[in-house]
Amino acid sequence: MEPVNKNATPNARRLLQYLSSMGGSGIITGQHTQTVAMEEIGEIRKITGREPALRGFELLSYSQNIRYESGDTACRTEIDENRGTLAQALAFGRGGGILAFTWHWFSPMGGFDKSFYSRNTDFDPERVLQEGTPERAAFYQELDVMAGYLKPFLLEDIPILWRPFHESEGDWFWWGRKGPAVAARLFRMLYEYFVGKYSLHNLIWVWNCPLAEGYPGDDVVDILSCDCYVEKGTKTDYQKEYAQLRSLTRAEKPMALAEIGILPDMELLEKSRMPWCYYMTWSKGFVLTEEFNSHKALEKVYGSAYAVTFPAGY
Repeated sequence: MEPVNKNATPNARRLLQYLSSMGGSGIITGQHTQTVAMEEIGEIRKITGREPALRGFELLSYSQNIRYESGDTACRTEIDENRGTLAQALAFGRGGGILAFTWHWFSPMGGFDKSFYSRNTDFDPERVLQEGTPERAAFYQELDVMAGYLKPFLLEDIPILWRPFHESEGDWFWWGRKGPAVAARLFRMLYEYFVGKYSLHNLIWVWNCPLAEGYPGDDVVDILSCDCYVEKGTKTDYQKEYAQLRSLTRAEKPMALAEIGILPDMELLEKSRMPWCYYMTWSKGFVLTEEFNSHKALEKVYGSAYAVTFPAGY
């Protein structure tokens, strides 16, 4: 499979090809982390003796417009615990791990507390689309800084599964408050800026919305993904969610479970061969407690021959 960026680095090409080949033959295990301590990885290792091949890293503390003084204790703690995670991501990438980046982007202007939430900012994403607006200038200023944070990964040709503007099917984040079509245009603007101005050719572009009206286009999307939080106790191979994503395009692109609360049932997956290339379980209580996923469920996934654990060997 060819990446949408024709100048993609060798390792980005290699990883995308590997992900494309996974569909129906196995699934890459993944786990989100958002703190330097990465307690989730230690817990998985303790329970299963293995580690996920894919590790998700959070970039929220790298936002430039954080109003630290306006945040409550939970907000300030989340920011503090997240600082320094890019250094850990770089080390994991150097060791052959697969990196997935999530950015809960504090609004580029205004806002208070966790201003990536629409309820905490009046930032209008539609004004970013208009020439000459302060919102557009602030948007690009933030991207200039973020490009600098990502450059070390480019210099070492460490590929990144880059998933900006996730969950735009809802209005809870500022980039989705005007609907997925606006978020899709922001995605295209970001793609053109990072590829055209900063030559970040190590990024693999992941779109994360299941609604057809917001799809950015086959020319800027490498992987389609969705975030799925089903009821506790559900046994699923996420077949319904796959069908919805598959309907967005006729192009043969890899499909991923970018965020899940409940682990996929490996017996169902082995039987149905739903061609997911990877999943990523969300952090904290989704793995540090047994409220959502039992120790037995973790053992079943990580002990399955269908599951790819670290190192993936792509």
